[in-house]
Amino acid sequence: MKVFVTGGTGAIGRHAVPALLGAGHEVTALARTREKAAALGDQGARPAMVSLFDRRALASAFEGHDAVVNLATAIPPMSKFMSVRAMRDNYRVRAEGSAAVADAVLDAGVGRMVQESVSMVYRDQGARWIDEDAPVDRYPMTKGNFAAEVSAHRAPCGVVLRFGWFYGPGAAHSEELFALARHHATMVLGDPGGYVSSIHMADAGTAVVAALGVAAGTYNVVDDEPLTKRAFAAALARAAGARPWVRGPGRAALLLGDRITSLTRSLRVGNARFRAASGWGPRYPSAREGWLATAEDLTSR
Repeated sequence: MKVFVTGGTGAIGRHAVPALLGAGHEVTALARTREKAAALGDQGARPAMVSLFDRRALASAFEGHDAVVNLATAIPPMSKFMSVRAMRDNYRVRAEGSAAVADAVLDAGVGRMVQESVSMVYRDQGARWIDEDAPVDRYPMTKGNFAAEVSAHRAPCGVVLRFGWFYGPGAAHSEELFALARHHATMVLGDPGGYVSSIHMADAGTAVVAALGVAAGTYNVVDDEPLTKRAFAAALARAAGARPWVRGPGRAALLLGDRITSLTRSLRVGNARFRAASGWGPRYPSAREGWLATAEDLTSR
């Protein structure tokens, strides 16, 4: 297939573009700078320097493609996670950018659009398993995600991938967490017994490839085994090879309000629908294996 990728140099894109190329697809990817265009070219993709918000230019770039994969985000690192401006920028990319992409998909006659979203849109369900029919929660941080999902479903075949909490090489916040763990500090946000549903960046990349063959709809893309937040922090500490001396903030994180609601709730999300539809499965069934692989990658740099 001929696939156009927005966000091809971002956290997921760095894994999705090579995975698409490895599967034999012809890939064009949006680039904002000449340096990023060169990096895409070195991978074997064709770079296109187009604005994410320019519907006409996007439609021209999309012509002749079989699918458009929208992975564009502006999620800030942990150090700026509470920044109003940073979140405003991310909302614009999610809402306005995704709308422009969907409009351009329709204008160019592209048959399929794959849109990145997150599984943190679901309501806290404690220890209960969550599938795609579970109730969602429209708190402020989810507005951009829901706007992007609505845009994607306007495409002839719109596929929404609700990814788990990203970790692994290329995810800035997880690299920051790994650095903290090596200095004997781990972070648990919310009830330590609550669940976090995660996805390794490499597995997110292969899921994008698999999404090219599924029917229109919404799919959860997460590890096979969600861990409790306590177990997730322990897996990180083990991978970092350092016993944690400092743990926190735990339930105290709830005091920060809806700005980090996505990280404090308990979400035990299942991936059965996507596995059945695509045949995809994660290389790392849980964060235990994924953090060990991440540690090997980060320490070898």
